[in-house]
Amino acid sequence: MTTDNGKSSQNGGGAQADAPQHSDQNTQENAAKLKKLTENLKKIEELSLRLTGALAAQKAHDTALDGPGQEMMMQAAAAYLSTMMQNPSKIIEHQVSYWGKTLSHYAEAQKALASGEFRAPADATPQDRRFSNPLWTTHPFFNFVKQQYLIGADAVQSTVGEMEGLAERERARLDYFTRQIVDMMAPTNFLATNPDALEKAIATDGQSLVAGLENLVADVEANDGALAVSLADRSAFRVGENLATTAGAVVFRNKMFELIQYSPSTDTVYETPLLIFPPWINKFYVLDLGARNSLIKWIVDQGFTLFVVSWVNPDGSYADTSMDNYIQDGYLKAFDTVRAITGQAQINVVGYCIAGTTLGLTLAHLQKHGQSPAKSATFFTTLTDFSDPGEVGVFLENDFVDGIERQSAADGILSKTFMARTFSFLRSNELIWTPAIKSYMMGQTPPAFDLLYWNGDGTNLPAKMATQYLRDLCQDNGFAEGTYRVMGKPVRLSDVTLPIYAIACETDHIAHWRGSFNGIAQMGAAEKTFVLAQSGHIAGIVNPPSKDKYGHYTNSAPIAGKPEDWKAGAQFHAGSWWPRWAAWLAGRSGARIAAPALGSPNHPVLCAAPGTYVLASPKA
Repeated sequence: MTTDNGKSSQNGGGAQADAPQHSDQNTQENAAKLKKLTENLKKIEELSLRLTGALAAQKAHDTALDGPGQEMMMQAAAAYLSTMMQNPSKIIEHQVSYWGKTLSHYAEAQKALASGEFRAPADATPQDRRFSNPLWTTHPFFNFVKQQYLIGADAVQSTVGEMEGLAERERARLDYFTRQIVDMMAPTNFLATNPDALEKAIATDGQSLVAGLENLVADVEANDGALAVSLADRSAFRVGENLATTAGAVVFRNKMFELIQYSPSTDTVYETPLLIFPPWINKFYVLDLGARNSLIKWIVDQGFTLFVVSWVNPDGSYADTSMDNYIQDGYLKAFDTVRAITGQAQINVVGYCIAGTTLGLTLAHLQKHGQSPAKSATFFTTLTDFSDPGEVGVFLENDFVDGIERQSAADGILSKTFMARTFSFLRSNELIWTPAIKSYMMGQTPPAFDLLYWNGDGTNLPAKMATQYLRDLCQDNGFAEGTYRVMGKPVRLSDVTLPIYAIACETDHIAHWRGSFNGIAQMGAAEKTFVLAQSGHIAGIVNPPSKDKYGHYTNSAPIAGKPEDWKAGAQFHAGSWWPRWAAWLAGRSGARIAAPALGSPNHPVLCAAPGTYVLASPKA
């Protein structure tokens, strides 16, 4: 008894002794957490002041670049008023439907709470990866916010979609900008209604918010007061070190471009060289991101003597540089230089995006003058008929183009910042809102993703050239209409008569495949091949066979009629289109000869690839 009582007393005394110790430990932990939280709040205050200073440094710009003009708003208001007057039942139907869904969901949410259980009501909303956190489904507050947002978004978009009295182009613009506003207002874009961000803020005692604010300040400071979300870790890549590493050398340079000749990797090569013109809206190394997904290296490994143009990144001194300058001092000079170095009378040429459009103009100009330095032409995701410009057409109306013209006239360039923002808004959830949430709310470091790094490494456009492209080619559709002038003489699509191979991409947001098809169909070539690749503007082109990722469609029928009919009769092939194109190109590249040295006596090696122009970053 005594021993048992003693043990009992000893155990009881031990438990009582442990309680204050445990309490002290909790107090110390809470004090440490409070100290950390206080420090983070102080950092947030300091970063907020720094952010204010960074935003104040933003350069004034034409407000027309920030959104559609008042004319579109007035057209939308007039169309809504007209619908309301002519068909009031439709408006009432929309309103009643919206009210009914909203109130019904509110009642269901109240009923779920009244049951005494902490649960959300039934949720029949469609799957949306923005709302992947389980709390959007299970938590009454977050579920209520999500469902109300989706109900409202559907009501707004349905109303706009059924609005009467609008031309198709006006309707497309209204629908596009409505979607932008609806996406911007998603609850995931706000800290108070984003459970992922709130959970992380609590778990890190506010450290994630500090890191997010640091990311935000860094982005604003890096862009001179403008906000552009960093999509990739800028410290993870170096052009010439782990990007654009295929061996070669610059063998020519003028004020418009550097010409890179790549070192052969085979003992023999095809005698007809290949020259690629990448778009000067971005840098050429999208075709040479790394050894595993480099189209440039792959082409060299197939035994082709390859030359690639690396365009200058212009500053204000290029203000008066025109499309004719790009053709005369760029395309024609590159043609002549490659032929001089290789001793070949004809070469095969490739144009990508805007560089494909300009290649078409160049070939039409040469045909008009009875010259044929090119044996064949390949077009990557190229628009030459802008009668239907696709999604990008929402930015081609006068409200935007007028602003671009005024701003570029003042700066001497169309800044890469405005172009990057425009293209990002074509896929705003993927390229703006989701990266912003991860970086600014969650405090995450952007991923080390080579393609996104390249996407953020943009170039400027000369003011005159940008205006000519937007006005004369896009708005006036001058190439298809036969009104566009090269060196003073009009050219048209039917003037392009050499063998053509064209690749368009199924989900391309920039150069939609139907528009590409329509342009190729109007070219005057007797031999035309059209390939429709899966995926988008970049991934559909940079699609190495080794990855076996995206397939492609071909059709032996003539490139004519409706593009939808061509696709309906097309055959699908798994895997990359690269080998199919290489076989076509090989048939137009002559015999195999001994691999040549780089350059020539008259065009000596100037420096190693990737050259100097690709590294230049003049101020936007």
